[in-house]
Amino acid sequence: GHFRWQTWPKDAVSPNFISRANGAGAVRNLTGSVARAPIMAGEPITNNKLIKPGQGGVLAAILPAGMRAISTKIKEETAVGKMILPNDHVDVLLTRRLRSKGGAEEHISETLFRNVRVLAIGQQIEAREGKKGAEGTTATLELSSRQAEVLALANSMGEILLSLRSIADLVAGGAGPSDALDLS
Repeated sequence: GHFRWQTWPKDAVSPNFISRANGAGAVRNLTGSVARAPIMAGEPITNNKLIKPGQGGVLAAILPAGMRAISTKIKEETAVGKMILPNDHVDVLLTRRLRSKGGAEEHISETLFRNVRVLAIGQQIEAREGKKGAEGTTATLELSSRQAEVLALANSMGEILLSLRSIADLVAGGAGPSDALDLS
């Protein structure tokens, strides 16, 4: 739906451009592709600018510069009953057991990060029409390098839970995930 044909000077057409000369199915072959980098309106498209489903690197193409994709185990009860979808935003909580000085055991829950974008649930990187929830035993989250290290540590300390944020909390062009707890 974001694609259109346009005329181009014949002597400026590169064999790398996707063109009508590629056949009647050229547009159909683009369906589902992800841009590796932003494409400006009117800019010629080449195969090098796209990643097609089934090719590697789709997740890397949608990951913003400086951010990391890291997965964590989830279950229905730790991920809002399978209602979290790719591109939702969540808070990441850690629930763990602590032993007090007297030897008694207590459970605590703390927020590790706020406003974290969910990149994928299982192998699904986009919400699918007609699907109420995403299936999967992992959630792939968009975090900074340091936050990814903290999440890796937290996974070994206890159980990770995802708390879905309201869409009303999102701010266009807003800041990415923020730290809520320092495990160091």
